[in-house]
Amino acid sequence: MKYEELTHKIIGCAMKVHSTLGNGFQEVIYQRALAIEMENQGLGFKREMEMSIYYEGIDIGTRRVDFFVEEVIMVELKALIKLEEVHLAQAMNYCQAYHLPIGLLINFGAKSLDFKRVYNVNHPENKTYKNEILKSNNPTNPNSDN
Repeated sequence: MKYEELTHKIIGCAMKVHSTLGNGFQEVIYQRALAIEMENQGLGFKREMEMSIYYEGIDIGTRRVDFFVEEVIMVELKALIKLEEVHLAQAMNYCQAYHLPIGLLINFGAKSLDFKRVYNVNHPENKTYKNEILKSNNPTNPNSDN
């Protein structure tokens, strides 16, 4: 897919941070460490970037995204023992609200780093891959080969 190399690089940075720090810190500690690692890897990003959310073309408020990488990928961080469906839904909603093709949800709170790629299936860049995205994100999809 189009942003696979970039998401792979971001996930690699997160893996290095997690292997160095382990789990058990607050989210802000991982956010600071990830900023250092992404900078070391030459990734362009904005941290705690405030973005507008629109409904029917009307600005209804703002939300800060943990990282906005290379002006295309939203990265939402968590430091929880276990990710829940609500966290995945939140990340997917942010991708749609910000009109972004892809985002990452990264959880540093578990013993092993947990991450999910989230796609905005309504984004024009993803129209070509919509069936592939649905299959990869939803193993119970009736169109799936599983």
